[in-house]
Amino acid sequence: MNSPIRFLMCAPEYYDVDYVINPWMEGNIHKSSRDRAVEQWEQLHHILKEHAIVDLVQPHKGVPDMVFTANAGLVLGKNVVLSRFLHKERQGEEPFFLKWFEENGYTVHVLPKDLPFEGAGDALLDREGRWLWAGYGFRSELDSHPYLAKWLDIEVLSLRLTDERFYHLDTCFCPLKDGYLLYYPPAFDSYSNRLIEMRVAASKRIAIDEPDAVNFACNAVNIDHIVVMNKASEALKARLANVGFQVIETPLTEFLKAGGAAKCLTLRVTEPVREEVHANVSVESRILRLEGHLLDSGLINRALDLIVENGGSFQVLNFQLGEQRQSTSAAEVKVSAPSHEVMETILSHLIDLGAVDLPQDERDAKLEPVTQSGVAPDDFYVTTIYPTEVRINGEWVKVENQRMDGAIAISQTPNGLVARCKLLRDVEVGEQVVVDVQGIRTIRKTESREQRNTQEFSFMSSGVSSERRVELVVEQVAWELRKIRDAGGKVAVTAGPVVIHTGGGEHLAQLIREGYVQALLGGNAIAVHDIEQSMMGTSLGVDMKRGVAVRGGHRHHLKVINTIRRYGSIAKAVEAGIINNGVMYECVTNNVPFVLAGSIRDDGPLPDTQMDLIKAQTEYARLIKDADMILMLSSMLHSIGVGNMTPAGVKMVCVDINPAVVTKLSDRGSIESVGVVTDVGLFLSLLIQQLDRLTSPYRMMVG
Repeated sequence: MNSPIRFLMCAPEYYDVDYVINPWMEGNIHKSSRDRAVEQWEQLHHILKEHAIVDLVQPHKGVPDMVFTANAGLVLGKNVVLSRFLHKERQGEEPFFLKWFEENGYTVHVLPKDLPFEGAGDALLDREGRWLWAGYGFRSELDSHPYLAKWLDIEVLSLRLTDERFYHLDTCFCPLKDGYLLYYPPAFDSYSNRLIEMRVAASKRIAIDEPDAVNFACNAVNIDHIVVMNKASEALKARLANVGFQVIETPLTEFLKAGGAAKCLTLRVTEPVREEVHANVSVESRILRLEGHLLDSGLINRALDLIVENGGSFQVLNFQLGEQRQSTSAAEVKVSAPSHEVMETILSHLIDLGAVDLPQDERDAKLEPVTQSGVAPDDFYVTTIYPTEVRINGEWVKVENQRMDGAIAISQTPNGLVARCKLLRDVEVGEQVVVDVQGIRTIRKTESREQRNTQEFSFMSSGVSSERRVELVVEQVAWELRKIRDAGGKVAVTAGPVVIHTGGGEHLAQLIREGYVQALLGGNAIAVHDIEQSMMGTSLGVDMKRGVAVRGGHRHHLKVINTIRRYGSIAKAVEAGIINNGVMYECVTNNVPFVLAGSIRDDGPLPDTQMDLIKAQTEYARLIKDADMILMLSSMLHSIGVGNMTPAGVKMVCVDINPAVVTKLSDRGSIESVGVVTDVGLFLSLLIQQLDRLTSPYRMMVG
């Protein structure tokens, strides 16, 4: 054979499935037929020898997977990067492959210890030699990719594997001659699929379906226009034939039991070098510091999970565990990402957890000017509920008006630079907006174990609470309400019409009357049905005392709306004696401000209802400013809206019969947020009962 192409293979003299290190091995321990494996390997060996030169490395006892020579290393020209196997079961192969490479005149590069990289199983050269596709996620680490770029002087494109069945890149990805690509898209994350689509034209991409993927159709050997594989569907063979490739099938079922096929059994050791191609890698790394009760709060686990889930890799460089119960811990973590875009996403999540990018102590935040009012620059930093600081001109500046889902606008004032959290619609020409994640830090309180136990209602994580557990929450809420009232604090309530329908209106009215509520937020409906109950004894046409529908009751709320519109406002109707009890009555008579935010479904609406959404949001924000506690009573949209406006540090209690509502609130991650899954009428009844039992410490002191 005069072909310049050479492959390295290893006879299956000692091959067997002796352990489980991938899903294909499960259930196949010692179930491979030695005779069949030898027969299948020899058939593949014979086919390859007809089209290329095949070299052999001597097999060794105790390393049964040495037959999969694709994992020996990665070859380009006369340079080879030796594999660093993740699993100890395969690490014994490394010295045997090292010896073969050295004896055959290759320059061998060895990665740092404990930096896994599994050779040509996870690194595949574009068959035109333009770049190297490198996989990570299961066996190889992302941090190995810069080494590959440097030692092989080639551009490296990082692809993240997400399906454990396709644990190596070569199990689901096969570059072919003339720039074609055979691959299984579901094996990769969305970023990797976008990268593939950017580099390989649609006409050159041959995406396969799952039946071909699990037969390892992508684990193929490409020699010019021949593709050798275990098995392919007729449809796939036809697609390959249409673009000039001949498929040669050769059964390799015994090796599939260990998670390998044709490509795994071979290593191409003649990879030509293109002189015009040089090193380039988009992998970005940062070192971050986390502080707090990292272990018992689960903070370190959440941080590391976020890194991996968002497509990154990590290395814990230093971990200092607190020596006492109240001591905090600190960790320095190296975070790597395949691109700046992915790094930004990861860092934004970690900043939310209070992580600090160590080099940022010397770097200012990136600012870009607002060129169109109401439109922020691209890549603006999206704010969280946590107090935030930005570094400007070497100084850390606290961001004012903290809230979620805004931008940080920097403006020059007579008193110097000011940083404010603004909604996108409110940014103005002349301001600058923080972009990227550089020079930003959030401040999160470090809670002791005791503080967490008293502040966080962790039993809610199990779903719907038992009645006794609801009562425990009510006791704590009642105590907080009494403390806030006696200290002259502020409690805001956002409530939906279910409060009225479930009979909770009289209890909410009592809270307002006794000074526990300083602001009320809701929609048109809660006011309408509260006034309906006050004027007509019904809510949604149902008699509140007897629980039965009243003839013609479905018209009651419209009659109420019409009456209030005749008087011009709720306050004027109260003054005229038309409304003499209920939630809205107590707000008016006790000078408790309220905002009713309208929606497209509102009947009437009431004259007090603000139908301009922007103005309603502004009024909501004004009323909850400086609140010590917010009670969210059975109103999904209004509760979520208020939650987004509220910074960390404000106690929030969300009561709803629908677990999805309280879950949405808990997603904020604030330790001050409490979710109670129960009937809101029952909750308010229990709350009033508990408040009646309490004796105010403040009143005791003043006599």
